[in-house]
Amino acid sequence: MGSLFSRLKQSLTKSRQGLVEKVTQLVSMRKKIDEDLFEELEEILLQADAGVAATSRLLDEIRAAVKSERIRDPQQVKDLLKTRMEEMLDTSEYLRFAETPPTVIMVVGVNGVGKTTTIGKLAFRFQQEGKRVLFAAADTFRAAAIEQLEIWAERTGAEVVKHQQGADPAAVVFDTLRAAKKRCTDVVIIDTAGRLHTKKNLMEELRKIKRITAREIPGAPHEVLLVLDATTGQNALQQARLFQEAVEVTGIALAKLDGTAKGGIILAIKEELGIPVKLVGIGEQPEDLKDFNGSEFVAALFGEEAG
Repeated sequence: MGSLFSRLKQSLTKSRQGLVEKVTQLVSMRKKIDEDLFEELEEILLQADAGVAATSRLLDEIRAAVKSERIRDPQQVKDLLKTRMEEMLDTSEYLRFAETPPTVIMVVGVNGVGKTTTIGKLAFRFQQEGKRVLFAAADTFRAAAIEQLEIWAERTGAEVVKHQQGADPAAVVFDTLRAAKKRCTDVVIIDTAGRLHTKKNLMEELRKIKRITAREIPGAPHEVLLVLDATTGQNALQQARLFQEAVEVTGIALAKLDGTAKGGIILAIKEELGIPVKLVGIGEQPEDLKDFNGSEFVAALFGEEAG
């Protein structure tokens, strides 16, 4: 846990510089708590992609605490911000598994967000836990997507069910689920297309995959995991709304958290979407996919040690 926390802390360096260090600088330069301070704090939060809703809520709560507790020292505003962020991200939800295998995880998201890499890291994690993993290569429109899955299968010991490029993705999923039952597979991970320029077709395709999955394995898919790229900020929220409408996303895997100064996007996701962030990508290595824990995230963001 210590080393994982250290990596999380390291991955949030840019976000720490973009948010916490700016807040530290702001409160240290102020002699009193006034409206100017709150306006600058608002700007810092918005620049960190916390979003309007989360920013407004945080500022309202900090203002109320300053008033009710009669706080005069600007330094305490930083402590209040940390406390309120912890409260906002208080609940942590983890991946759900089927009581009887196989567990089916459907992974969705637009092209380029790190979907296949996230799938590979998940497979690595399950393999470390001694689980048998089967990939469904249901992004049949991109030959590269199938090749990437095969590379991850080799690295992790997973197996892949694939068809020819351009084949019906639902047929790939159907064959994968049949194979999973025969092979006593523990976890099936379904890779899906992410062609947003054919939005209507894509969403219908995803619905069809979900229907077939539910028909073949009662209770499946057990997770519909949406992969978002943390570096895209507010665009990620728009993507999430689209996929949520089509397939009822159960959790978010936030990739590339180490590559962004806009880690505040986690606050925006929590406040505006109500979809739990379940996983965060904190680096390039196969083991760099971590269960999201709100209090750990805030502690790491503020540069503290693991509690």
